[in-house]
Amino acid sequence: MTGANRHYVLAAGGTGGHMLPAFALAAELERRGHHVALMTDERGAKIPGKPDFLPAHILPAGRFGKNPLRWFGGVRAVLRGRDMAKRLFETFEPSAVVGFGGYPAFPTMLAATGEGIPTVIHEQNAVLGRVNRFLAGRVNAIATAYPEIKRLDAKHAEKVHLVGNPVRAQVLTLRDEPFPAFTEDGLLKVLVTGGSQGARILSDVIPDALSMLQPALRQRLQVTQQCRPEDVERVRGRYASHDIPAELATYFDDMAERLADAHLFIGRAGASTIAELTAVGRPAILIPLPIATDDHQAYNTEEMVKAGGARMIRQPMSTLKDTSSMGEEGDSIRWKQSDVQAKMAKDIARQIQAMAQRPETLATAAHAAWNCGRPKAVKDLADLVESFGGAEMMDVIKVTGDSPRASSQTAAATRNAARESAE
Repeated sequence: MTGANRHYVLAAGGTGGHMLPAFALAAELERRGHHVALMTDERGAKIPGKPDFLPAHILPAGRFGKNPLRWFGGVRAVLRGRDMAKRLFETFEPSAVVGFGGYPAFPTMLAATGEGIPTVIHEQNAVLGRVNRFLAGRVNAIATAYPEIKRLDAKHAEKVHLVGNPVRAQVLTLRDEPFPAFTEDGLLKVLVTGGSQGARILSDVIPDALSMLQPALRQRLQVTQQCRPEDVERVRGRYASHDIPAELATYFDDMAERLADAHLFIGRAGASTIAELTAVGRPAILIPLPIATDDHQAYNTEEMVKAGGARMIRQPMSTLKDTSSMGEEGDSIRWKQSDVQAKMAKDIARQIQAMAQRPETLATAAHAAWNCGRPKAVKDLADLVESFGGAEMMDVIKVTGDSPRASSQTAAATRNAARESAE
């Protein structure tokens, strides 16, 4: 296949964190005149945001939990998925296959590396995920969202390209907009989210934390918070008892506009959240999900915190216990949880007070967050992917500061040699 019009396959897991960067890359490659196909599982195909032009091929995704008895079924599903991917490659003839992590991407990436097709993996988090760790030694390039990636073997350094994490176009358009005016007597607009369904801990502690602010600041609050459906009325009552105006909902379909209007963000530290905060330049108090694999959400905060754009507060594991069916034992645990939550609320209030006490402090933090943004992430990722099967390796940002130069003829030769060997 020659010329500018080429074929690419994207493989992504069944969560928004994996799928949204894949959707962004698909849109950019399609804009450049290429044909793109997506391989995922049933969950991934249902994630909102998939471009209309992007066909989704559903394949089985083997999962490997802690129980070894289930591994056989997982291996069998991976092998079936790999065979399905190979059949697609025979007709689609991709110039490269791009994996975004997650178990559903695994069969497709195995098929591509086995067939000698050039491969790229993109890691959204500051810790290399399990599937990407397994594939790192097999792929041609590793695209990262952060300068420092945990669990990435140093021997793969030459493959690493720092591109960032693609964000939604409507968010990216806000990058050149000024930080909303915040004065000594103006409103302090706080946006609180905990993912698509909200986080219970935020519903438990944020209203009390905001109530602890000094009166001069508390009286100027305007809060927007995303909550779980079962928490909305309870949280609304807590805000009312503190006389703090708050707009609550289980989902906001205009989140980009609300982020643009916010002076301070409070929420989880998922890769997409960090990417959007830094793209727009919004100061944040980040509360990582304590059960995130390899504690990756805590590591996601490091760059932004070091720059001065965010503060990070830990959520104790004890707050995650469900005590609803524990009887008297549950009463004791709930008492301890209440004590822990009260301490969290105090810590959050202290950080808000420090960040918002003077208008210039928030503005400085916003600028620090903005400096961590990588607004060209989707372009740089597309350049890297496009370098396979084209006339010349494109320049992309590299962790070492150098732009890699290599010919696609080398990649093609590798691919052909692998196929000849297989024959």
